[in-house]
Amino acid sequence: MTQALRLGIAGLGTVGVGVVRIVRRHADLLQARTGRPIQITAVSARDAGKDRGVNLSDYAWETDPVALAQRDDIDVFVELMGGENGPAKASVEAALASGKDVVTANKALLAIHGQELAEMAEAAGRVIRFEAAVAGGIPVIKSLTEGLAGNEITRVMGVMNGTCNYILTRMQSQRQGYNALFDECAQLGYLEADPNLDVGGIDAAHKLALLASIAFGTKPNFDGIEIEGIQQISLDDIDQAHDMGYRIKLLGVAQRTARGLEQRMQPCLVPSDSPLGQLEGGTNMVVIEGDAVEQVVLRGPGAGEGPTASAVMGDVCDLARGLQIPTFGRPASSLQDAVPALTGRPAPYYLRLGLLDKPGALAKVAAILGDAGVSIDRMRQYAHAESTAPVLIVTHKTTRATLDVALLGLHETDVVSGTPVALRIEEV
Repeated sequence: MTQALRLGIAGLGTVGVGVVRIVRRHADLLQARTGRPIQITAVSARDAGKDRGVNLSDYAWETDPVALAQRDDIDVFVELMGGENGPAKASVEAALASGKDVVTANKALLAIHGQELAEMAEAAGRVIRFEAAVAGGIPVIKSLTEGLAGNEITRVMGVMNGTCNYILTRMQSQRQGYNALFDECAQLGYLEADPNLDVGGIDAAHKLALLASIAFGTKPNFDGIEIEGIQQISLDDIDQAHDMGYRIKLLGVAQRTARGLEQRMQPCLVPSDSPLGQLEGGTNMVVIEGDAVEQVVLRGPGAGEGPTASAVMGDVCDLARGLQIPTFGRPASSLQDAVPALTGRPAPYYLRLGLLDKPGALAKVAAILGDAGVSIDRMRQYAHAESTAPVLIVTHKTTRATLDVALLGLHETDVVSGTPVALRIEEV
């Protein structure tokens, strides 16, 4: 019999347990598809006595994940602990130094330390696979590195955080505000231990950094991403965007331009009838555009035991078959420094502002926008019973820098109440 591929799994939370279940349930299927048995030989987690609902008695136990990574009886180190530093980083480094391949779901680790770890892996003749780190069960990494390898990628964008999409779509369907739905997500266990990783856009930005690196041949540059969360989105924004034919999504976009690499993770308006506009609940979607294929849309569950464990096992199976691909799709030494674009591509913007009931107020707003070089495409004023009227403006294409000049002028005027909301309208 062909020698088994032996796994050591560090982290026995939801995803780690899911991987154990797949290996135990589908042993024959995995062997048939890869040509060799796949076995778990050792595991590591904080609490050895915890009941995880799966039989772990067949496996050696290590309390220290670094010791697990160095064991002679594992071929692949599966890191499912999370965290950009600490035990996750130390154990991955130990695994590579010990001649082990690595499979991980740790987007933060690779977004921050991906370049040095990729160089370390290649120097050791090993590989790091991370399908599970981006968009759960959607095979987006494999699509970029293999299926679309014949394309020059022109843009990658998508909804990559299911919690944010759940909140935004429930705001519309259930007529609930952001705060109520945030609390609901906390009760359902949908939020990270640090909720800002989700609603602040950081979790999704980690994923975007990895996709941009593969798509454009650059070193992962998380610090170069413009990040904005969904905390300021109101039910009024949801309703008024809908009235204009749009829906609001926390959208990640990466695109190389003449000005540099543009990377944004921020709430945007997308057409309601587009694939992204129709995306509901906790589902993820990634849209890839290439010069030959034009546009590919990948949709599926972005988190959870089954989908994420499925992605982990896809990487394990590739290693069992002997497939060796550089971490970010090309040799780490060839990856270029990502030069952030100083200004983004022009786009139309949605503006919502409270207009005080004063003579000539609307004319003054139009003048401020015009003086800054912002042209109005559509404007709508809503009926009101108070001294402040909600006004919605959709601009023609402009840069964010130009818009910021106009927003400063609006803030300083005496006819606008509060801080205007400005959201980019993304072409999809």
